[in-house]
Amino acid sequence: MNIAIFASGRGSNFQAILNAIDSGLLPAQIAVLISNKSDAGAMEIARAHNIPTQHLSRKMFSSEEALADAMLEVLEKNHGEFIALSGYMKKIPAQVIHQYRDRIVNIHPALLPSFGGEGMYGYRVHEAVIASGEKVSGATVHLVDEEYDRGPIVLQKTIAIAQNETPDSLAEKVLKIEHEIFPLALKAFAEGRVKVEGRKAWIT
Repeated sequence: MNIAIFASGRGSNFQAILNAIDSGLLPAQIAVLISNKSDAGAMEIARAHNIPTQHLSRKMFSSEEALADAMLEVLEKNHGEFIALSGYMKKIPAQVIHQYRDRIVNIHPALLPSFGGEGMYGYRVHEAVIASGEKVSGATVHLVDEEYDRGPIVLQKTIAIAQNETPDSLAEKVLKIEHEIFPLALKAFAEGRVKVEGRKAWIT
């Protein structure tokens, strides 16, 4: 499976995916990395592994449609069969979602459907989880549709929240889970073990 990575930040989940490929766990290869930030850490990781990179930002285009066309052109040129959002902080254009229906996944640092939606990312998520008084948190791999964090859930893992938990300590715990389950979810897709029916998805 040729995976296209979309990333905005340092790329720790991207690195976890590369590690899973290198170890033989994930039967896939990275086709291209697309980022909305030219200086993203993920871009440096890709270059160090001789993976093609492309900087595509909304500011570079006259419309959302033009951005989507550019994304699709890069994906086609690099034979991207599947898209993994690895800390990508922008909404995916509808044209791209339509073209890659049920072939785009995201990793979210909470147990969806709770603590998701527009503006709920990174530190904000962990603050909200702790403020709510929840006893558990975790990470979710889900398919991407037209709404933030609303696509079918593919894989989740939970962790207990300690009494003295802080957003920083919770973020560290959850990130470890993300690095564990994201490659496993991609492995299931690569092996054809993910079934999708309407709003439901599961691994066989």
